[in-house]
Amino acid sequence: MSLPYALTDDLPVQLGLVVLQSDETLERDLRRLLPFDAELLVTRVPSAEVLTQASITEMEGNLTAAARLLPRSAVCAAVGYGCTSASAQIGSGRVATLIKEGVSTDQVTEPVSALIAACRGLGIRRIGLISPYVAAISDQLRAVLMRAGINVGPFASFEEPIEANVVRITPQSLIDAAVRMGADKTIDAVFLSCTNLRTLDIIEDIEAAIGKPVLSSNQVLGWHLTRLACEDTTPGAIPGRLGYLP
Repeated sequence: MSLPYALTDDLPVQLGLVVLQSDETLERDLRRLLPFDAELLVTRVPSAEVLTQASITEMEGNLTAAARLLPRSAVCAAVGYGCTSASAQIGSGRVATLIKEGVSTDQVTEPVSALIAACRGLGIRRIGLISPYVAAISDQLRAVLMRAGINVGPFASFEEPIEANVVRITPQSLIDAAVRMGADKTIDAVFLSCTNLRTLDIIEDIEAAIGKPVLSSNQVLGWHLTRLACEDTTPGAIPGRLGYLP
């Protein structure tokens, strides 16, 4: 028996996300951060277990194919790409172009563009940078931020190249590193760089300890995706001072 049915255009706001194959954190974090009525559609891009400049270049070649795996019928208000270091090396404009070649969307963001927007919103001019990766991987990020008018002061690294270990860096290790850096009186804020770090539950504790804003890759990406999709953010839904930005 053939059943009758009707179709509806009354769908929730749809947002796309391109996550690294090696990332175990970002998808869960974004589902926590986005408005409750938004629908998050996720695809994965092949990525190496060790992040290097060569592996970032290889990932660039797969971005469009990864975006094409998002549902063809979806209408994404915005799409995010989840890698801070790769976004800095590939370039925000190039990331947007590659993703738009794979999926129809008006807005694309990634942690670097999101961080710049967050810093401007909060009036942050100089940050301390904490990364799991060696300085060479973060050099391009520092350069991009400098061009955007955001100075990077002290830099600290766990010097851990293996993604499976990055995701398992303990919250206390992150807190200790951020509190130590936050004591630097020359910086306005601390940035925890890397979408694979588990940061959401510790941001407010660190802010309370240092009296300064604390930003992280996943936090700023979720905030920026919401803004680009023209969705209101409930005060406090995004952890830290960023969540109360008008």
